[in-house]
Amino acid sequence: MPGLLRGVARTAVVAGTASAVAGRVQRRQAEKFAGRDANIAAQQQAAYDEQTQQQAPPPPEAAPPAAAPASSVDVVEQLKGLAELKQQGILTEEEFAAQKAKILGM
Repeated sequence: MPGLLRGVARTAVVAGTASAVAGRVQRRQAEKFAGRDANIAAQQQAAYDEQTQQQAPPPPEAAPPAAAPASSVDVVEQLKGLAELKQQGILTEEEFAAQKAKILGM
């Protein structure tokens, strides 16, 4: 019986030691990967910020010049197109009036 008890005790010590070592290794790896992941995330954010900064349109310096008056032929063609859209039911009366006012510069 003493040999059996000694074997069980030895197994418990070995298992406990293995569990403690595995837990320590796992924590170290988690810390290592967390630091690496944080660095990668910071680099990606910096690249994204740089890219969006490059793509941002420059702020307007002054009001854009007024649009040149369209020729009467263009205005007539645009109005005809709007009327067709209204007849087809694509534009409502309010939308038609708003677009007509925009074309005529009202």
